[in-house]
Amino acid sequence: MMQTLIHLLKCNIGTGLLGLPLAMKNAGILVGPISLLVIGIITAHCMVILLNCANHLSQRLQKTFVNYGEAMMYSLESCPNAWLRTHSVWGRYTVSFLLIVTQLGFCSVYFMFMADNLQQLVEEAPVTSNTCQPRKMLVLTPILDVRFYMLTILPFLVLLVFIQNLKVLSVFSTLANITTLGSMVLIFEYIMQEIPDPSNLPLMASWENFLLFFGTAVFTFEGVGMVLPLKNQMKHPQQFAFVLYLGMTLVTILFICLGSFGYMRFGSNTQASITLNLPNCWLYQLVKLMYSIGIFFTYALQFHVPAEIIIPFVVSQVSESWTLFADLSVRTALVCLTCFSAILIPRLDLVISLVSSVSSSALALIIPPLLELITFYPEDMSCVTIAKDIMISIVGLLGCIFGTYQALYELIQPINRSTANSTDVYSPHYLFLF
Repeated sequence: MMQTLIHLLKCNIGTGLLGLPLAMKNAGILVGPISLLVIGIITAHCMVILLNCANHLSQRLQKTFVNYGEAMMYSLESCPNAWLRTHSVWGRYTVSFLLIVTQLGFCSVYFMFMADNLQQLVEEAPVTSNTCQPRKMLVLTPILDVRFYMLTILPFLVLLVFIQNLKVLSVFSTLANITTLGSMVLIFEYIMQEIPDPSNLPLMASWENFLLFFGTAVFTFEGVGMVLPLKNQMKHPQQFAFVLYLGMTLVTILFICLGSFGYMRFGSNTQASITLNLPNCWLYQLVKLMYSIGIFFTYALQFHVPAEIIIPFVVSQVSESWTLFADLSVRTALVCLTCFSAILIPRLDLVISLVSSVSSSALALIIPPLLELITFYPEDMSCVTIAKDIMISIVGLLGCIFGTYQALYELIQPINRSTANSTDVYSPHYLFLF
Protein backbone atom coordinates (compact mmCIF):
# COMPACT_ATOMS: atom_id res chain seq x y z
CA MET A 1 0.00 0.00 0.00
CA MET A 2 2.79 2.42 0.89
CA GLN A 3 4.64 1.81 -2.40
CA THR A 4 1.41 2.38 -4.33
CA LEU A 5 0.62 5.57 -2.40
CA ILE A 6 4.14 6.88 -3.09
CA HIS A 7 3.74 6.16 -6.81
CA LEU A 8 0.28 7.77 -6.87
CA LEU A 9 1.50 10.93 -5.16
CA LYS A 10 4.54 11.17 -7.41
CA CYS A 11 2.47 10.66 -10.57
CA ASN A 12 0.24 13.61 -9.62
CA ILE A 13 2.86 15.93 -8.14
CA GLY A 14 4.78 17.06 -11.19
CA THR A 15 5.61 20.29 -13.01
CA GLY A 16 1.95 21.35 -13.12
CA LEU A 17 2.04 21.93 -9.36
CA LEU A 18 4.54 24.78 -9.72
CA GLY A 19 2.31 26.44 -12.34
CA LEU A 20 -0.76 26.56 -10.09
CA PRO A 21 -0.15 30.10 -8.74
CA LEU A 22 -0.25 31.35 -12.34
CA ALA A 23 -3.35 29.21 -12.91
CA MET A 24 -5.00 30.98 -9.96
CA LYS A 25 -4.04 34.29 -11.54
CA ASN A 26 -5.76 33.15 -14.75
CA ALA A 27 -8.94 32.27 -12.84
CA GLY A 28 -9.18 34.74 -9.94
CA ILE A 29 -8.54 34.44 -6.22
CA LEU A 30 -12.11 33.25 -5.53
CA VAL A 31 -12.98 31.30 -8.67
CA GLY A 32 -9.56 29.60 -8.87
CA PRO A 33 -9.55 27.62 -5.57
CA ILE A 34 -13.23 26.67 -5.93
CA SER A 35 -12.73 25.51 -9.53
CA LEU A 36 -9.59 23.57 -8.61
CA LEU A 37 -11.47 21.78 -5.82
CA VAL A 38 -14.30 20.89 -8.21
CA ILE A 39 -11.86 19.62 -10.86
CA GLY A 40 -10.04 17.57 -8.22
CA ILE A 41 -13.26 15.95 -7.01
CA ILE A 42 -14.45 15.21 -10.56
CA THR A 43 -11.05 13.82 -11.58
CA ALA A 44 -10.90 11.52 -8.54
CA HIS A 45 -14.48 10.42 -9.21
CA CYS A 46 -13.60 9.61 -12.83
CA MET A 47 -10.64 7.54 -11.61
CA VAL A 48 -13.05 5.56 -9.41
CA ILE A 49 -15.39 5.13 -12.40
CA LEU A 50 -12.49 3.75 -14.43
CA LEU A 51 -11.63 1.29 -11.65
CA ASN A 52 -15.24 0.12 -11.31
CA CYS A 53 -15.62 -0.43 -15.04
CA ALA A 54 -12.31 -2.33 -15.26
CA ASN A 55 -13.32 -4.52 -12.28
CA HIS A 56 -16.74 -5.23 -13.75
CA LEU A 57 -15.36 -6.14 -17.16
CA SER A 58 -12.56 -8.32 -15.77
CA GLN A 59 -15.10 -10.28 -13.70
CA ARG A 60 -17.50 -10.61 -16.62
CA LEU A 61 -14.76 -11.82 -18.96
CA GLN A 62 -12.91 -13.76 -16.24
CA LYS A 63 -9.65 -11.89 -16.78
CA THR A 64 -7.14 -11.06 -14.06
CA PHE A 65 -6.51 -7.55 -15.37
CA VAL A 66 -8.05 -5.15 -17.87
CA ASN A 67 -6.17 -1.99 -18.88
CA TYR A 68 -7.73 1.31 -19.96
CA GLY A 69 -7.80 0.55 -23.69
CA GLU A 70 -9.09 -2.99 -23.21
CA ALA A 71 -11.84 -1.72 -20.91
CA MET A 72 -13.05 0.60 -23.67
CA MET A 73 -12.92 -2.16 -26.29
CA TYR A 74 -14.70 -4.79 -24.18
CA SER A 75 -17.44 -2.38 -23.13
CA LEU A 76 -18.11 -1.45 -26.77
CA GLU A 77 -18.29 -5.14 -27.70
CA SER A 78 -21.32 -5.56 -25.44
CA CYS A 79 -23.13 -2.28 -26.18
CA PRO A 80 -26.54 -2.30 -27.95
CA ASN A 81 -25.33 -0.40 -31.03
CA ALA A 82 -24.26 -2.78 -33.83
CA TRP A 83 -21.86 -0.27 -35.46
CA LEU A 84 -20.02 0.31 -32.18
CA ARG A 85 -19.76 -3.44 -31.57
CA THR A 86 -18.25 -3.93 -35.03
CA HIS A 87 -15.71 -1.15 -34.52
CA SER A 88 -15.01 -1.80 -30.82
CA VAL A 89 -11.29 -2.25 -31.44
CA TRP A 90 -11.07 1.45 -32.33
CA GLY A 91 -12.04 2.23 -28.75
CA ARG A 92 -8.81 0.59 -27.62
CA TYR A 93 -6.81 2.30 -30.35
CA THR A 94 -8.22 5.72 -29.41
CA VAL A 95 -7.51 5.33 -25.69
CA SER A 96 -4.02 3.97 -26.37
CA PHE A 97 -3.25 6.88 -28.71
CA LEU A 98 -4.46 9.45 -26.15
CA LEU A 99 -2.45 7.76 -23.40
CA ILE A 100 0.68 7.86 -25.54
CA VAL A 101 0.17 11.53 -26.46
CA THR A 102 -0.63 12.52 -22.88
CA GLN A 103 2.19 10.69 -21.15
CA LEU A 104 4.82 11.65 -23.74
CA GLY A 105 3.50 15.21 -23.52
CA PHE A 106 4.14 15.12 -19.78
CA CYS A 107 7.64 13.83 -20.46
CA SER A 108 8.31 16.67 -22.95
CA VAL A 109 7.21 19.23 -20.36
CA TYR A 110 9.56 17.55 -17.85
CA PHE A 111 12.43 18.04 -20.31
CA MET A 112 11.62 21.73 -20.64
CA PHE A 113 11.29 22.17 -16.89
CA MET A 114 14.56 20.42 -16.02
CA ALA A 115 16.48 22.25 -18.73
CA ASP A 116 15.10 25.65 -17.66
CA ASN A 117 16.05 25.06 -14.04
CA LEU A 118 19.47 23.64 -14.89
CA GLN A 119 20.19 26.67 -17.07
CA GLN A 120 19.13 29.06 -14.31
CA LEU A 121 21.24 27.24 -11.72
CA VAL A 122 24.35 27.39 -13.90
CA GLU A 123 24.02 30.87 -15.37
CA GLU A 124 22.67 32.61 -12.26
CA ALA A 125 25.53 31.20 -10.17
CA PRO A 126 27.83 34.25 -10.55
CA VAL A 127 25.13 36.58 -9.18
CA THR A 128 23.66 34.19 -6.60
CA SER A 129 24.10 35.48 -3.06
CA ASN A 130 24.06 33.92 0.39
CA THR A 131 21.39 36.35 1.62
CA CYS A 132 17.82 35.80 0.45
CA GLN A 133 16.24 39.04 -0.77
CA PRO A 134 13.16 39.57 -2.99
CA ARG A 135 14.00 39.35 -6.67
CA LYS A 136 14.78 42.39 -8.80
CA MET A 137 14.78 42.68 -12.57
CA LEU A 138 18.03 41.97 -14.39
CA VAL A 139 18.64 40.93 -17.98
CA LEU A 140 21.38 38.39 -18.60
CA THR A 141 22.75 37.19 -21.92
CA PRO A 142 22.65 33.37 -21.95
CA ILE A 143 25.97 31.57 -22.03
CA LEU A 144 24.48 28.42 -23.56
CA ASP A 145 21.15 27.87 -25.29
CA VAL A 146 18.56 26.01 -23.22
CA ARG A 147 18.52 23.31 -25.91
CA PHE A 148 22.09 22.43 -24.94
CA TYR A 149 20.87 21.65 -21.43
CA MET A 150 18.09 19.45 -22.83
CA LEU A 151 20.64 17.45 -24.80
CA THR A 152 22.81 17.18 -21.68
CA ILE A 153 19.96 15.59 -19.73
CA LEU A 154 19.00 13.23 -22.60
CA PRO A 155 21.52 10.36 -22.07
CA PHE A 156 20.78 10.15 -18.34
CA LEU A 157 17.05 9.81 -18.98
CA VAL A 158 17.70 7.14 -21.61
CA LEU A 159 19.55 5.09 -18.99
CA LEU A 160 16.77 5.69 -16.43
CA VAL A 161 13.96 4.38 -18.66
CA PHE A 162 15.84 1.11 -19.19
CA ILE A 163 14.51 0.22 -15.71
CA GLN A 164 11.21 -1.52 -16.45
CA ASN A 165 9.87 -2.84 -13.13
CA LEU A 166 7.61 -0.51 -11.12
CA LYS A 167 8.76 -2.09 -7.87
CA VAL A 168 12.35 -1.16 -8.67
CA LEU A 169 11.21 2.30 -9.71
CA SER A 170 9.53 2.69 -6.29
CA VAL A 171 13.02 3.29 -4.82
CA PHE A 172 13.55 6.22 -7.19
CA SER A 173 9.97 7.34 -6.62
CA THR A 174 10.64 7.49 -2.88
CA LEU A 175 13.76 9.56 -3.50
CA ALA A 176 11.74 11.84 -5.79
CA ASN A 177 9.08 12.28 -3.09
CA ILE A 178 11.74 13.17 -0.50
CA THR A 179 13.33 15.83 -2.72
CA THR A 180 9.91 17.16 -3.75
CA LEU A 181 8.77 17.33 -0.13
CA GLY A 182 11.91 19.20 0.85
CA SER A 183 11.45 21.73 -1.94
CA MET A 184 7.75 22.15 -1.05
CA VAL A 185 8.66 22.92 2.58
CA LEU A 186 11.07 25.65 1.46
CA ILE A 187 8.56 27.09 -1.03
CA PHE A 188 5.78 27.25 1.57
CA GLU A 189 8.19 28.70 4.12
CA TYR A 190 8.85 31.62 1.75
CA ILE A 191 5.39 32.29 0.33
CA MET A 192 3.79 32.32 3.79
CA GLN A 193 5.95 35.29 4.78
CA GLU A 194 4.37 38.73 4.47
CA ILE A 195 1.36 37.79 2.34
CA PRO A 196 -0.17 41.06 1.04
CA ASP A 197 -3.84 41.89 1.43
CA PRO A 198 -5.64 39.61 -1.08
CA SER A 199 -8.60 42.02 -1.37
CA ASN A 200 -6.71 43.81 -4.14
CA LEU A 201 -6.68 40.69 -6.30
CA PRO A 202 -9.53 40.08 -8.79
CA LEU A 203 -12.11 37.55 -7.65
CA MET A 204 -12.63 36.33 -11.22
CA ALA A 205 -10.49 36.69 -14.36
CA SER A 206 -11.58 36.86 -18.01
CA TRP A 207 -12.99 33.75 -19.68
CA GLU A 208 -10.01 33.57 -22.06
CA ASN A 209 -7.61 33.29 -19.13
CA PHE A 210 -9.94 30.88 -17.35
CA LEU A 211 -9.56 28.47 -20.28
CA LEU A 212 -5.81 28.48 -19.67
CA PHE A 213 -6.55 27.81 -16.00
CA PHE A 214 -8.68 24.82 -16.97
CA GLY A 215 -5.87 23.34 -19.04
CA THR A 216 -3.26 23.81 -16.30
CA ALA A 217 -5.60 22.44 -13.60
CA VAL A 218 -6.41 19.28 -15.57
CA PHE A 219 -2.72 18.84 -16.43
CA THR A 220 -1.82 19.05 -12.74
CA PHE A 221 -3.83 15.91 -11.97
CA GLU A 222 -1.45 13.79 -14.04
CA GLY A 223 -2.12 10.34 -12.59
CA VAL A 224 -5.14 9.01 -14.53
CA GLY A 225 -2.98 6.97 -16.89
CA MET A 226 -1.25 5.21 -13.97
CA VAL A 227 -4.38 4.20 -12.02
CA LEU A 228 -4.90 0.74 -13.54
CA PRO A 229 -1.17 -0.16 -13.85
CA LEU A 230 -0.64 0.74 -10.19
CA LYS A 231 -3.59 -1.36 -9.09
CA ASN A 232 -2.34 -4.28 -11.18
CA GLN A 233 1.06 -4.16 -9.44
CA MET A 234 -0.43 -4.28 -5.91
CA LYS A 235 -0.16 -7.41 -3.80
CA HIS A 236 -3.75 -6.80 -2.59
CA PRO A 237 -5.55 -4.89 -5.39
CA GLN A 238 -8.76 -4.64 -3.37
CA GLN A 239 -7.01 -2.07 -1.14
CA PHE A 240 -6.37 0.31 -4.03
CA ALA A 241 -9.63 2.26 -3.60
CA PHE A 242 -8.55 3.41 -0.12
CA VAL A 243 -5.09 4.36 -1.43
CA LEU A 244 -6.70 6.32 -4.28
CA TYR A 245 -9.05 8.31 -2.03
CA LEU A 246 -6.27 9.09 0.46
CA GLY A 247 -3.76 10.06 -2.21
CA MET A 248 -6.13 12.28 -4.20
CA THR A 249 -7.31 14.03 -1.01
CA LEU A 250 -3.74 14.89 -0.05
CA VAL A 251 -2.91 15.97 -3.60
CA THR A 252 -5.97 18.25 -3.93
CA ILE A 253 -5.30 19.96 -0.58
CA LEU A 254 -1.67 20.56 -1.56
CA PHE A 255 -2.67 21.98 -4.96
CA ILE A 256 -5.21 24.43 -3.55
CA CYS A 257 -2.87 25.66 -0.81
CA LEU A 258 0.14 26.19 -3.06
CA GLY A 259 -1.87 27.81 -5.85
CA SER A 260 -3.81 30.16 -3.57
CA PHE A 261 -0.97 31.23 -1.27
CA GLY A 262 1.45 31.53 -4.18
CA TYR A 263 -0.88 33.87 -6.06
CA MET A 264 -1.64 35.91 -2.93
CA ARG A 265 2.08 36.25 -2.23
CA PHE A 266 3.21 37.40 -5.70
CA GLY A 267 -0.01 38.85 -7.21
CA SER A 268 0.35 40.24 -10.71
CA ASN A 269 4.06 39.29 -10.74
CA THR A 270 3.27 35.57 -10.58
CA GLN A 271 5.43 33.66 -13.09
CA ALA A 272 4.83 30.49 -15.14
CA SER A 273 6.66 28.50 -12.45
CA ILE A 274 6.69 29.64 -8.85
CA THR A 275 10.42 28.88 -8.69
CA LEU A 276 10.95 31.95 -10.90
CA ASN A 277 9.54 34.10 -8.08
CA LEU A 278 11.84 32.75 -5.38
CA PRO A 279 14.83 34.81 -4.18
CA ASN A 280 18.12 34.32 -5.98
CA CYS A 281 20.08 32.85 -3.11
CA TRP A 282 21.67 29.45 -2.67
CA LEU A 283 18.92 28.21 -0.35
CA TYR A 284 16.19 28.66 -2.96
CA GLN A 285 18.44 27.59 -5.80
CA LEU A 286 18.49 24.33 -3.86
CA VAL A 287 14.69 24.21 -4.29
CA LYS A 288 15.09 24.18 -8.07
CA LEU A 289 17.73 21.46 -7.83
CA MET A 290 15.66 19.24 -5.50
CA TYR A 291 12.48 19.63 -7.53
CA SER A 292 14.35 18.93 -10.76
CA ILE A 293 15.73 15.72 -9.24
CA GLY A 294 12.17 14.73 -8.30
CA ILE A 295 10.94 15.44 -11.83
CA PHE A 296 13.88 13.49 -13.26
CA PHE A 297 12.79 10.30 -11.49
CA THR A 298 9.10 10.97 -12.15
CA TYR A 299 9.91 10.91 -15.88
CA ALA A 300 10.41 7.14 -15.68
CA LEU A 301 6.97 6.66 -14.07
CA GLN A 302 5.14 8.68 -16.71
CA PHE A 303 7.18 6.98 -19.44
CA HIS A 304 6.05 3.54 -18.21
CA VAL A 305 2.54 3.89 -19.69
CA PRO A 306 3.40 4.59 -23.38
CA ALA A 307 6.26 2.09 -23.17
CA GLU A 308 3.87 -0.65 -22.06
CA ILE A 309 1.60 0.15 -25.04
CA ILE A 310 4.19 0.51 -27.81
CA ILE A 311 6.97 -1.94 -26.89
CA PRO A 312 4.93 -5.19 -26.80
CA PHE A 313 3.66 -4.46 -30.30
CA VAL A 314 7.16 -3.77 -31.65
CA VAL A 315 8.69 -6.78 -29.88
CA SER A 316 6.01 -9.06 -31.37
CA GLN A 317 7.22 -8.13 -34.85
CA VAL A 318 10.81 -9.32 -34.37
CA SER A 319 12.44 -12.66 -33.61
CA GLU A 320 13.23 -13.65 -30.02
CA SER A 321 16.96 -13.00 -30.46
CA TRP A 322 16.21 -9.34 -31.29
CA THR A 323 13.72 -8.78 -28.47
CA LEU A 324 16.06 -6.98 -26.07
CA PHE A 325 17.54 -4.82 -28.81
CA ALA A 326 14.07 -3.82 -30.05
CA ASP A 327 12.93 -3.04 -26.50
CA LEU A 328 15.88 -0.77 -25.71
CA SER A 329 15.77 0.85 -29.16
CA VAL A 330 12.11 1.84 -28.77
CA ARG A 331 12.75 3.24 -25.29
CA THR A 332 15.68 5.29 -26.58
CA ALA A 333 13.68 6.56 -29.56
CA LEU A 334 10.73 7.63 -27.38
CA VAL A 335 12.97 9.54 -24.98
CA CYS A 336 14.63 11.28 -27.93
CA LEU A 337 11.17 12.14 -29.31
CA THR A 338 10.18 13.87 -26.06
CA CYS A 339 13.48 15.75 -26.04
CA PHE A 340 13.13 17.00 -29.63
CA SER A 341 9.49 17.97 -28.99
CA ALA A 342 10.65 20.08 -26.04
CA ILE A 343 13.33 21.70 -28.21
CA LEU A 344 10.80 22.71 -30.88
CA ILE A 345 8.21 24.35 -28.58
CA PRO A 346 9.29 27.40 -26.54
CA ARG A 347 6.42 28.07 -24.10
CA LEU A 348 6.26 25.91 -20.98
CA ASP A 349 2.95 27.25 -19.60
CA LEU A 350 1.11 27.02 -22.92
CA VAL A 351 2.46 23.54 -23.67
CA ILE A 352 1.06 22.44 -20.30
CA SER A 353 -2.33 23.91 -21.19
CA LEU A 354 -2.30 22.48 -24.72
CA VAL A 355 -1.34 18.92 -23.73
CA SER A 356 -3.97 18.80 -21.00
CA SER A 357 -6.72 20.38 -23.08
CA VAL A 358 -6.22 18.01 -26.00
CA SER A 359 -5.63 14.64 -24.40
CA SER A 360 -5.64 14.83 -20.60
CA SER A 361 -9.20 16.16 -20.49
CA ALA A 362 -10.32 13.33 -22.78
CA LEU A 363 -8.72 10.63 -20.64
CA ALA A 364 -9.59 12.14 -17.26
CA LEU A 365 -13.02 13.74 -17.83
CA ILE A 366 -14.63 12.66 -21.13
CA ILE A 367 -13.97 8.93 -21.59
CA PRO A 368 -14.54 7.54 -18.03
CA PRO A 369 -18.19 8.74 -17.80
CA LEU A 370 -18.89 7.47 -21.32
CA LEU A 371 -17.25 4.17 -20.39
CA GLU A 372 -19.56 3.87 -17.39
CA LEU A 373 -22.61 4.57 -19.56
CA ILE A 374 -21.62 1.91 -22.10
CA THR A 375 -20.62 -0.68 -19.48
CA PHE A 376 -23.54 -0.41 -17.07
CA TYR A 377 -26.39 0.92 -19.25
CA PRO A 378 -27.74 -2.60 -20.01
CA GLU A 379 -27.96 -3.16 -16.24
CA ASP A 380 -30.57 -0.46 -15.49
CA MET A 381 -28.53 2.59 -14.49
CA SER A 382 -30.35 5.29 -12.55
CA CYS A 383 -31.34 8.51 -14.30
CA VAL A 384 -29.19 10.49 -11.86
CA THR A 385 -26.07 8.50 -12.81
CA ILE A 386 -26.80 8.89 -16.52
CA ALA A 387 -27.31 12.66 -16.16
CA LYS A 388 -24.15 12.95 -14.07
CA ASP A 389 -22.03 11.08 -16.61
CA ILE A 390 -23.38 13.10 -19.52
CA MET A 391 -22.76 16.38 -17.69
CA ILE A 392 -19.15 15.49 -16.79
CA SER A 393 -18.42 14.46 -20.38
CA ILE A 394 -19.90 17.68 -21.76
CA VAL A 395 -17.85 19.80 -19.36
CA GLY A 396 -14.71 17.88 -20.35
CA LEU A 397 -15.51 18.24 -24.06
CA LEU A 398 -16.12 22.00 -23.82
CA GLY A 399 -12.91 22.42 -21.84
CA CYS A 400 -11.05 20.37 -24.44
CA ILE A 401 -12.34 22.40 -27.40
CA PHE A 402 -12.05 25.91 -25.98
CA GLY A 403 -8.88 25.20 -23.98
CA THR A 404 -7.15 23.85 -27.08
CA TYR A 405 -8.24 26.86 -29.13
CA GLN A 406 -7.00 29.35 -26.53
CA ALA A 407 -3.68 27.56 -25.99
CA LEU A 408 -3.01 27.38 -29.75
CA TYR A 409 -3.99 31.02 -30.17
CA GLU A 410 -1.58 32.10 -27.42
CA LEU A 411 1.13 29.78 -28.73
CA ILE A 412 1.22 31.33 -32.21
CA GLN A 413 1.49 34.87 -30.85
CA PRO A 414 4.93 36.53 -30.60
CA ILE A 415 6.86 35.18 -27.62
CA ASN A 416 7.06 38.55 -25.90
CA ARG A 417 3.28 38.85 -25.90
CA SER A 418 2.86 37.28 -22.49
CA THR A 419 6.22 37.43 -20.82
CA ALA A 420 4.67 37.24 -17.39
CA ASN A 421 3.28 33.85 -18.26
CA SER A 422 6.31 32.48 -20.06
CA THR A 423 9.72 31.12 -19.29
CA ASP A 424 11.04 33.01 -22.33
CA VAL A 425 13.53 30.27 -23.09
CA TYR A 426 14.08 31.32 -26.68
CA SER A 427 14.46 35.05 -26.24
CA PRO A 428 17.75 36.59 -27.38
CA HIS A 429 18.30 37.56 -23.75
CA TYR A 430 17.00 35.80 -20.67
CA LEU A 431 14.86 37.92 -18.40
CA PHE A 432 15.74 36.75 -14.92
CA LEU A 433 14.18 38.03 -11.72
CA PHE A 434 16.69 38.55 -8.93
